[in-house]
Amino acid sequence: MIRLLKRSAGGDGFVLTSFDDKDAPPYAILSHTWTDGQEVTYDELLAGRGTDKRGYAKICFCSERTTADGLEYFWVDTCCINKATTEELSTAINSMFRWYKRAAKCYVYLADVSVTEEGITNAEDYPISWKEAFRCSRWFTRGWTLQELLAPPSVEFFSCNGKRLGSRISLEQEINRITGLPSQALQGQKLSEFTVEERFNWASKRTTTLKEDKIYCLLGIFGVFMSPIYGEEEENARFRLEEEIQKRQQRQEATDIQDLLRTSSPS
Repeated sequence: MIRLLKRSAGGDGFVLTSFDDKDAPPYAILSHTWTDGQEVTYDELLAGRGTDKRGYAKICFCSERTTADGLEYFWVDTCCINKATTEELSTAINSMFRWYKRAAKCYVYLADVSVTEEGITNAEDYPISWKEAFRCSRWFTRGWTLQELLAPPSVEFFSCNGKRLGSRISLEQEINRITGLPSQALQGQKLSEFTVEERFNWASKRTTTLKEDKIYCLLGIFGVFMSPIYGEEEENARFRLEEEIQKRQQRQEATDIQDLLRTSSPS
């Protein structure tokens, strides 16, 4: 199940609608960094509260971009997941990569990048006004944003005042220099075609608020599923992840052998 947001009928707020993953309509998705105490939670959205928080502006931004791109629904992690429910949080962590991958659009909201020069209507044509802040953005240092950069088919970057800076494609060389991610990965090559060591290295310098999340944020990168156990510490979480990666590789090898035997058997 995935919960999606859309503007209320009166246009003065937002409503949540639940869908089975496979039946969800086309939707946009937001990628951003959290500000402690300033994000609108699931309960606040349901109660119509939190409009004075800075996070509410991000929801409004995503809504406006979604409408501009001809979509009705969108997803924002801060308020579309009921994190008070352990089972739901676990499901969300294991589904996150898939949700980003299925999104029609992914909007990256860079809270620490602004385009304030007067007279600039198309920020993409004037990168000198924002490129240095872009390179230093906190968004590129966080663990969860790795999958948010790689999973969606379309990723677009915006300043905190809503100026479009470019896409994962148009900014590929810059992103490569910032993150060290290979161009093939940024261009959509299957992540399973990169080695386990390569994929671990992509996240080695990234940080998360909770230690275990440094591992949990990689589940989709490796295509595995496991329940989060907060309190187990990063080392134990990594050990469990490596076990699941090994099991997946063994299953894939067995499948490949079966396929080879079927194709080579006389008819």
